[in-house]
Amino acid sequence: MKPNEVEESTIDTPLNLREVGRLRVLQALHDTDSTSRSELVQITGLSRATVSSLVADLLTADLVEEGEPDNHARPTGRPAQSLSMRASAAYAIGTDIGHQHVRVALCDLRGTPIWNDVVATDVDRAPGETLDLAATLIRRALRERNIDRRRVLGLGVDIAAPVRDPGGVLEAHGIMPGWVGVQPGAELERRTGLPTRLANDANAGALAERKYGAGRNVDDMIYIRLSAGIGGGIITGGRHLNGYGGLAGEIGHIRSVPDGRVCRCGNRGCLETVASPVAIARLLEVSWGYPVAVSDLLPLITSGDRGAVRALEEAAEEIGRVLANLVTLLNPELIVVGGDLAPAGERLFEPIARAVRRYGLAPAAESVRVVGGRLGDHAEVRGAAGMILADAPRILAADLAR
Repeated sequence: MKPNEVEESTIDTPLNLREVGRLRVLQALHDTDSTSRSELVQITGLSRATVSSLVADLLTADLVEEGEPDNHARPTGRPAQSLSMRASAAYAIGTDIGHQHVRVALCDLRGTPIWNDVVATDVDRAPGETLDLAATLIRRALRERNIDRRRVLGLGVDIAAPVRDPGGVLEAHGIMPGWVGVQPGAELERRTGLPTRLANDANAGALAERKYGAGRNVDDMIYIRLSAGIGGGIITGGRHLNGYGGLAGEIGHIRSVPDGRVCRCGNRGCLETVASPVAIARLLEVSWGYPVAVSDLLPLITSGDRGAVRALEEAAEEIGRVLANLVTLLNPELIVVGGDLAPAGERLFEPIARAVRRYGLAPAAESVRVVGGRLGDHAEVRGAAGMILADAPRILAADLAR
C-alpha cells in the first residue's frame, strides 16, 4: 500500500465512496469474461486493498465466483485467481414481438438463454392478445426454471415497429395497424410487475450481434434486418445511434426507387418495397403466376432456382446502394446482415458488398466488411434481454447498498 493510500474498510469512509468502488468492480467484471484482482486494480484505478475487500464482499453475496488459477498469467509467484460474474446470480428476460410471432428468452447474467420459446401468432391487429401471450410465456419461463421473480433484473422488449422516446410510443401507422396508441413496454410492465424497457427490433438485434455475435469488439457497425420489413441498427463509437426521438436507423424507409410502389409508411419507392423478403416473394409471384410465400424463398435460392437467385441479387443491389450512403456518412467497420434472408449467405452478401463498393466513397466502401449475423432468429430476443443486462452492475450495486 502506498503511504497515502487507505483501505475503506479500515476507517470511517463515507458509504457512497464504497458504493462507487463496488460499482466499478462490478462493471469491470461485467465487461470481461474473467479477470484477476490485479487486473481489476488496473481497470478500476482502485487500490489493491480496496479491490480485495470489495471482491470479498461480492464473493460473500454470491455475485462473483473464483475460477481455477491461471498458471500462465505470471512467470513466477503464486498463480492469479480468475474472477467472473456468477451467471446464476441474476437474470433478465427478453421478449421479441414480430409481425407473426412472440419469442421469450430467460437469460442468465452472462446473456446465455436458459429458457426460450416462440409461438406463431397474428400480431399486427391483436395487441391485447399478443401482450397476454407474452406475459403467459414470461410466467411459464420463471415457473419452469424455478426462478424467483426477485432475481430478475427486468424485462427487455423489442417490437417490429419504430419506437419513439421518451415514453415508448410506437410509430405503428401502416406498419402494425392495430397497435396505434399502444405502449407495449408499459402494458407488459403492468402485466408482469417487472421493470421494462422497449426498443425497435433492429436496434435490439444490433446490440446482440455486437455483444454476443458477429460484431464483438466492433465499435462502428451497421446491423440490417431483412424480415417482413427492413430495419437497421447503427452503432458508432461504441454507442447506439438513436437520434432525436429514438427513430434513427429506419433503413427500409429510405427512398430507393423514384416513383416506385407506395410503401406502408405512406411514402413511395422505399427500399422495403423492392428489397424485403415480402417484396421479393411478390415479384416472383407476379412473374410466375402462382403464390410464392416468404418461407419458399430460401429453399428456392438454395436449390439454385435462377429466377429466385436473380430476384435476390437485384434486391441485394438495392440494399447495397442504400447502405453505400450510410457507409459514406458513418464509415463503419462492419455491416452485419440478419433476418429471414441472411441464411442465403454469399449469394446475398456479395451483391450487397459489391454495390457498397460501387456507390460508396472509395476508402470507406473498400474497407467495410459485409457478414452474416451469428445469432439467427435469436438475435433480437437476446438483444432485448441485453438492454437490461447492460445495466446489471448499477442494479446489483444498488441492491447491495440497501
